Amino acid sequence: MAWSFAIGSACFVIGPFPGYAQLVGGRADAITFFVGSIFFTTGGALQSLLAWPGRRDSPDRHAAWRAAWGQSVGTLCFNVSTFLAVSTAFDDSRYDRLVWRPDAYGSVCFLVSGAIAYRASARRGWLPARTGPGWWQPSVNLLGCILFGVSAVAGYVVPSTGSALDLAAANWNTSLGAACFLICAVGSLREARVGASPPSEDARTPLPAGS
Repeated sequence: MAWSFAIGSACFVIGPFPGYAQLVGGRADAITFFVGSIFFTTGGALQSLLAWPGRRDSPDRHAAWRAAWGQSVGTLCFNVSTFLAVSTAFDDSRYDRLVWRPDAYGSVCFLVSGAIAYRASARRGWLPARTGPGWWQPSVNLLGCILFGVSAVAGYVVPSTGSALDLAAANWNTSLGAACFLICAVGSLREARVGASPPSEDARTPLPAGS
């Protein structure tokens, strides 16, 4: 699960960089995002399956299940948007209807999922409580979800001009949001390797998925 999120996040980190797009070309860059979304969906599906058996054991586990499934819906939206972006030109009049809308829906799902996970995490007021390994992950995950939301807004294509509101902001926020998700995934891998987080606990703190 964590490896799927890590690989998917890495794709979304490098995809927005102009140098990468110039190196591989626009179509290959779009394919990078699509491949990343597939890994996100794989990670989200595995996380949802892990959270399912214990969804009624406690309020925390129920929140983890809700967050995981909400996130999984968001990854499916990103599957749609990234796949269509491969074949839909950026200045095509169909871009908003075909590509941006599922991207926006996916970002909303991520925001809801991240908020559920953070609300269920140990906190002192609005700040996370340092209660054990991975205490920081829900907050970093939520930050990544927020950045993806900002990216979706900045990437909105104005029908009258055929251009994004702020393409640079959309790219940077996508990359930074994915970096947050990558940090969470790597943190989970590290904790699992040192034996800090048994598999049954991993399902309680939803990892992110991605734009």
